Amino acid sequence: MKEAKAMAYVNMYGVLATLENLCELDKDAKAVCAAMKKPVSICFDVNDGPCCTLHFSKDGCKMTEGSYGCTCKMNFSSPEKFNALIDSSKPGIPVKNAPQVLAFLLGPFTKLTDRLTKLLMPSEQDLKDRAFFEESTILTFYTISGALSALANHDSVSKHSALYTVDGDVQMGITDVCYATLRVRNHNFETIKEKSDTPRAIMEFNSIDLANGLFTGTASTMAELCAGNIYMAGMISMVDNINRILDRVAVYLG
Repeated sequence: MKEAKAMAYVNMYGVLATLENLCELDKDAKAVCAAMKKPVSICFDVNDGPCCTLHFSKDGCKMTEGSYGCTCKMNFSSPEKFNALIDSSKPGIPVKNAPQVLAFLLGPFTKLTDRLTKLLMPSEQDLKDRAFFEESTILTFYTISGALSALANHDSVSKHSALYTVDGDVQMGITDVCYATLRVRNHNFETIKEKSDTPRAIMEFNSIDLANGLFTGTASTMAELCAGNIYMAGMISMVDNINRILDRVAVYLG
């Protein structure tokens, strides 16, 4: 069962945070950013939930915690209301620079989120294009990486696994393609979208095709481990706990 508050954090730190990577990797998203006349920093402030600001400019997108530096702001009275923005495009209440909020949401923001949705929820026809397939898999990796920390910190089931996870960095990645670090401090998780300098544990998939198979459930983790296609090293108990949280990620993002 999904919990609304945990889902709000997944939507913020998993889904919307992937707009950073979309604007960096995708030519259509780059074109949307390039067409912006001036930078826009929109804050989504959720009562009893996350508060983050997405900064958009011709250079792309960057997400920061809190409302600092926002040029416009939208409040949501509950996690459920914020989840409705992601699920059914229902906006919250503009509380700062309302005209800019609505113009941006109906224009560039919708174009970017529609593109992200297409890549994260691809059709079989879309995946026949190799470049699309690779980009879709990479963006899915970043979404999962963000969702892992969101659930470790806020989902009641995942918190049990976080409680047994020792401090340190767990490096995840697709070999020579993309990497993320799960930084654990006092059972609190943080996702950093880069390699760790001093990983305490590593879990790495040897190809984009393997990662896609694992993400979609068409590949067997155990079989690929035995075949040597998934590399694990270091404090394996950390990886075990993360794999348990991954099961919850599948529930929330499935």
